Amino acid sequence: MEHLLAGRPLDGTQEFIARSGDFATIIALVSNNKPIMGVVYAPVSGVTYHAYEGKGAWKIPSLGESLRIKILKHEMPQQSIAIAISRRQNINRITQRMSSAWNYDLVPLGSAALKACLVAEGAVDCYLRLGPTGEWDTAATQCIVEEAGGTIVDTELQPLSYNERETLENPNFIVIGDRDLPWDQILVQS
Repeated sequence: MEHLLAGRPLDGTQEFIARSGDFATIIALVSNNKPIMGVVYAPVSGVTYHAYEGKGAWKIPSLGESLRIKILKHEMPQQSIAIAISRRQNINRITQRMSSAWNYDLVPLGSAALKACLVAEGAVDCYLRLGPTGEWDTAATQCIVEEAGGTIVDTELQPLSYNERETLENPNFIVIGDRDLPWDQILVQS
């Protein structure tokens, strides 16, 4: 059995520098090319998200109470789709990848890991990441999101892989909450 520990001491470096508080520390355990454990800790808020394969996803608010998180099913078409976006990324680049047939609410945040965790807890429906990231940026959150009922896939809606390519760089990806939404119609293929 092959194990790989992936982590990042600081996710959301620009937010740390800007003192926004939207940064986190992340760590994951990858076994046989699949994340099986993930932890995301936001030091400013004191919130911790964690998951272990087959055991569910959990959120520990700063008060210390542990809450199980599970993605909620989305009611369509009455509601709009909430998209977590980066404060530092070109919003037009993101919205151009989303079909104009749907309504969207954009939710700006810093850390990529915290945006993915918002998907896991059902606070937003998706997080679209266009631009360079490494496997260490997604492994922990993939475990958390999947244990909450969602998924992380590339923008062609194919699963991310770990330690199987010549590079550790991820393709562009989307963190999806409710898998039952028609993501092949929502996300515009490039």
